[in-house]
Amino acid sequence: MAALKPKPGADLRDAGVVSVGDGEGTEDIKMAVYSHGQPTPSLRDAKLGRPMVIEIIEKNFEYLKREKTSNIYGTLLLGTTAALSGVTANFIFRYCFKVKYDALKTYASLTTLPFLSSVVTYKLFVTDALYSDNISKENCVLRSSLVGVACGVLYPSALAFSKNGRLAVKKQQG
Repeated sequence: MAALKPKPGADLRDAGVVSVGDGEGTEDIKMAVYSHGQPTPSLRDAKLGRPMVIEIIEKNFEYLKREKTSNIYGTLLLGTTAALSGVTANFIFRYCFKVKYDALKTYASLTTLPFLSSVVTYKLFVTDALYSDNISKENCVLRSSLVGVACGVLYPSALAFSKNGRLAVKKQQG
């Protein structure tokens, strides 16, 4: 494999590449040489990165406020994930507690209840507040995360534990 050589007349410093052994740079900042023509990230890019990311996030929030249909898909995705979490938790607790009966009853309730609770909770606490401008962007992210954890993980797990635990105790008593 042939090594890449700079073209005659091309200065590496113009492309943002400075070799380490140059001796012209400062002692504490050393940058690697990229041989495939990739620009090297500089300190200026790092300073501009954070405001650019914040600007992109703000544009996405404005887009979500305008496009109400895209938020419906996100809510349904969150509900479907909560339902799948309920099915998984039910399967695990049924196996651990060795419950062999009433499968349809537990699977039906552990699919529908987490789905409905997460959809309704997300709509009340996040979507409605976002559309009425009563919530900041940071609080929107925080509330979304909390709804996802509470309604998507904790509620289905607790519901599966209580339903299958009750069936396991009923089996031992009867």
